[in-house]
Amino acid sequence: MALTPDGIRRLVLRGFQVSVEAGLGVAAGFADSDYSAAGAELAESASQVCQQAGIVLAVNKPSDAWLQALQPKSLYISLLDPFNEKALVQALVKADISAISLEMIPRTTRAQPMDVLSSQASLAGYAAVIVAASFLPKILPMMMTPAGTLAPARVFVIGAGVAGLQAIATAKRLGARVEAFDTRPVVKEQVRSLGARFLQIDLGDVGQTEQGYAQSLSDEQTARQQEAMAKVLAASDIVITTAKLFGRPPPRLVTQAMLKAMAPASVVVDMAADKTGGNVEGSKPDEVINIQGIQVIGQSNLPATVATHASQMFSSNLVHLLEEVCSIDEEGCLLDDQNEILQGCLITHSGSLVHPALRQDEPD
Repeated sequence: MALTPDGIRRLVLRGFQVSVEAGLGVAAGFADSDYSAAGAELAESASQVCQQAGIVLAVNKPSDAWLQALQPKSLYISLLDPFNEKALVQALVKADISAISLEMIPRTTRAQPMDVLSSQASLAGYAAVIVAASFLPKILPMMMTPAGTLAPARVFVIGAGVAGLQAIATAKRLGARVEAFDTRPVVKEQVRSLGARFLQIDLGDVGQTEQGYAQSLSDEQTARQQEAMAKVLAASDIVITTAKLFGRPPPRLVTQAMLKAMAPASVVVDMAADKTGGNVEGSKPDEVINIQGIQVIGQSNLPATVATHASQMFSSNLVHLLEEVCSIDEEGCLLDDQNEILQGCLITHSGSLVHPALRQDEPD
């Protein structure tokens, strides 16, 4: 859910009138009565909400039916994947819909309360370990029993960003032996502080972007990385890959040959599996593929497996965003066009494509 009852209470106090599609929150643990009690009106359908609203909040991109129902000059806020959804961006421009892409929120200290990607990535890292454990025919902690000692499961996490660090922490709390790798040497101490071993691979000159993402590797660096990781994979019970590149296909980190060297019944969770590819060769979004006894899980929406808390965090992010960029007066909601955070995430406005990065990406 894009908004929880608590989020609606905060918006109502600030002067917003809120409508919610009836029944939408039930699967996430929020009853219609909770929304009514928070001050929301219940609408029969999402299209009805779109027809009535000056601002529409959603988790993902609008459907064709929603686009047709949205009012000109209204504001649509959600995850939009604008670099890969160019047709959608043009449709928003044509319909004169202002749109905020939550992926584009700047990764600055001031914008942290609105950072949907980080909040959802943290939950996804946790969920990846829980999903993997449910497929693994072993327990994760060491256990000493009268029948003998059971060795702890070995977990290898590739990528130590927000999702990777949470996966490391979760696996350690469950008693697994954890190793991790990231191309950015600066995260080594964070990995070690969580009790995991950091896999040291000499890749030469590597670093991170201004936004904190890992930089792309050369073909030679990728081959060197895969060779070193293959040895760890072969000894691992669970492998979790977390490397995503916003607006570009994810890097291929694990090949079929590396998978086949793993022990039967091992589990691999590809957190980057989506329509643009994945970190693991052969993974498919929202499918579990058996590759010579290795279960490769490509679940594309891991936060949805913990929908209650995912909704709470998403809602809090959106409320902070609205409080930051919108003001309410007798004319309605006004956007602060001088706000640096808004300038970083507003992609369409007044019938035009306004985000500089997307305008540069347009063909001449």
